[in-house]
Amino acid sequence: MTYNIKTGGRDGDGRSRLDEIIAVIDDQRPDVLALQELRGFGRRGLLDRFARALGMTPYLARSWVGQSVAVLLRPPGEALSAGPIRGPFLHAAARVVVDTDRGPLVVVGTHLDPFRGRRRLREARWIAARLRRDRMALLMGDLNSLDPWTDHAERIERLSARYRSRHMLPGPTDTVDTRAVAELERAGLVDLFRHAPGGGREHTAPTTEGGGHEFSGMRLDYILGTPAVAKLARACRVVEGGAAERASDHYPVVAELDLSFRPGRR
Repeated sequence: MTYNIKTGGRDGDGRSRLDEIIAVIDDQRPDVLALQELRGFGRRGLLDRFARALGMTPYLARSWVGQSVAVLLRPPGEALSAGPIRGPFLHAAARVVVDTDRGPLVVVGTHLDPFRGRRRLREARWIAARLRRDRMALLMGDLNSLDPWTDHAERIERLSARYRSRHMLPGPTDTVDTRAVAELERAGLVDLFRHAPGGGREHTAPTTEGGGHEFSGMRLDYILGTPAVAKLARACRVVEGGAAERASDHYPVVAELDLSFRPGRR
């Protein structure tokens, strides 16, 4: 499951959405969870308390410019290795390797640049270069990129000029910038939402009650897998309804894979 929880689960007026976010996640009970926009989660033990409420173990990748990200595992899942991917990220990327009954699974949780397509492409290339397509790997997160397979003209037209430029190629062109997702596809990653559709809503932002005026019914949140993982995908869907409509401006995305954790070896 991947979920952008919007500014650390707290609004500008101080209202906390963390209880609603926890309820959304708890309802899905993911074994692996990628979180984005963890503003303030690197201090005062907030991430540890949040993870305990979910019964999961967190692995944080701090951002020194933007907002941190994390990957969380549910027992008996246990990280064989974990740490940030050092690189040219506005936000961050976390890499966790977990043992499964199908072998080691590499999980990368990230949040790509929302403002500039060229930087987004650079970040995508950086991650792709660190994933091997002949191994089991998942890339989950808010990629802030439209996909190269869809006609996006109508949703781009609905955006104000201020936000439209985020999704267009630079210069005098009417071409939608889909380079980041296209680059990840060229690297061998499979979009599980297209590969194993689970029905329901297609866009991930905005939600009906969570804000998100910079969005216009866009799929920006992805779960991508190497071919070995795609073979194990049974379904991938957007989580909607109930608290998910107001807990964030993004909907979570969940994929079901035919694998399970091996108990920890400690």
